[in-house]
Amino acid sequence: MTTPLSLVNATLEYPDGGSTITALDSVNLSVGAGEFLSLVGPSGSGKSSLLAVAATLIAPTAGLVLIDGQDTTALGPRERATVRRESVGIIFQQPNLLPSLTAVEQLLIGEHLRGKPLRAARQRAAELLDVVGLAGELGKRPHQLSGGQRQRVNIARALMGSPKVLLVDEPTAALDMERSEAIVRLLRRVTDEFSTATLMVTHDTEFVPLTDAVVTMRDGRLGAPVRSAA
Repeated sequence: MTTPLSLVNATLEYPDGGSTITALDSVNLSVGAGEFLSLVGPSGSGKSSLLAVAATLIAPTAGLVLIDGQDTTALGPRERATVRRESVGIIFQQPNLLPSLTAVEQLLIGEHLRGKPLRAARQRAAELLDVVGLAGELGKRPHQLSGGQRQRVNIARALMGSPKVLLVDEPTAALDMERSEAIVRLLRRVTDEFSTATLMVTHDTEFVPLTDAVVTMRDGRLGAPVRSAA
């Protein structure tokens, strides 16, 4: 079975005056279907760079990024964008919902770009909003939703394209403890239900036991995954 997400000796370097900064240092990481992995580490350790490379938003300086077995580093920008649109769901720290659109309309934008029929897309959007607990909120706009509800719309939107890989950046940063736990439990549930390979950057280490394993990052290098006791 093909692993949905694999980074092989992924290195990312930035020029810095007359020197070079190594944001990722020969990173090796695999996330399987239905696996939920936490990524933790201090600020500036390379977590955001790893997510950007895994999402194919940035090409690594060296190494491979495999999405569902396909080497994306061999692709041009337009081809990588296609892989990202078809196979990768990204949940940003801020939902960045469009103020004028309802919850269901937020999910339809991506499907329009994928060329999917509107009727089928609307049905799937309603189903996913039900999955994330927003069945009664389809017609509400962002200002009518709580912070936790907006993040749920964000999660549903990321699932619209049936992604193999789900990349999550600090999903609980703006939420209180109760809503934070609810969001991580929801991510656990959608990982199991949709068999996504889910990688979550988080500072809330208290929720790590809800994931399958945790990986610590420091100075652009990954430690060995530590499996959850649960």
